[in-house]
Amino acid sequence: MVRRFRGESHHKVDSKGRVSIPASFRRVLEAGDPNWTDGLNPELVIVYGDHRRDYLECYTMEAIGEVDAKIDRLPRGSMERKMLQRLFHGQSYPTNVDDTGRLVLPAKLRQKIGLEDEAFFIAAGDTFQIWKPETYEAEQARTEAWLEDLPDDVDPLVFLDKAEGE
Repeated sequence: MVRRFRGESHHKVDSKGRVSIPASFRRVLEAGDPNWTDGLNPELVIVYGDHRRDYLECYTMEAIGEVDAKIDRLPRGSMERKMLQRLFHGQSYPTNVDDTGRLVLPAKLRQKIGLEDEAFFIAAGDTFQIWKPETYEAEQARTEAWLEDLPDDVDPLVFLDKAEGE
């Protein structure tokens, strides 16, 4: 079974865009990089996407490989394939974790999401996201409002049944 990202944390971003990655996230990046061995730094792909995306999505090499394989199965020349290629191939940044467990986020990526001196990391299963903390707080408020709209007796776990086609 593939290791998953779990948890959340805040980390300082220095003036050069360097930010520490949570240690548990680094272990998942290592496990998800088929070229990684002891002594090497794991690779990953940061997808920053289009104007609607308020965060950076970080993929292990295995996870981005799965996305790439699905894109490759779409008909050549289709609008869906062109759009997904732009979002996941063009609007992405391949990088690696440095020797001290940090990512260097280019100015373009930091500017896109308004990241300044602090970053919020949150796990998303086979990816993790980097947010400007204030932007994530607003997103979390929308999630909480959605949960509040559910009837009191609804456990969100029932939505998993939809994933199984029940």
